[in-house]
Amino acid sequence: MSGGVLLVVDGDQAHDVFEVLGIVDGVARVRSPLLFEVGEELAVRLDQDGTTKDLTARVRGHVGPTDARVTELVLEPRA
Repeated sequence: MSGGVLLVVDGDQAHDVFEVLGIVDGVARVRSPLLFEVGEELAVRLDQDGTTKDLTARVRGHVGPTDARVTELVLEPRA
């Protein structure tokens, strides 16, 4: 599955901090000016193909060179 818009949700505000490169099998590959810690969980909202979902994103890791770091997020239904 291709990208979408992935927003970090903080209370009643949503912040656009990710450039979504793609989403495949529940894993989003994103770029961000912020570097989140591996294992960190974020409340996110995914707008994709006309559908909006509230999810939890867990940082799986960071790949690529330092100047072009890609963050992998595992997307799961919010509990």
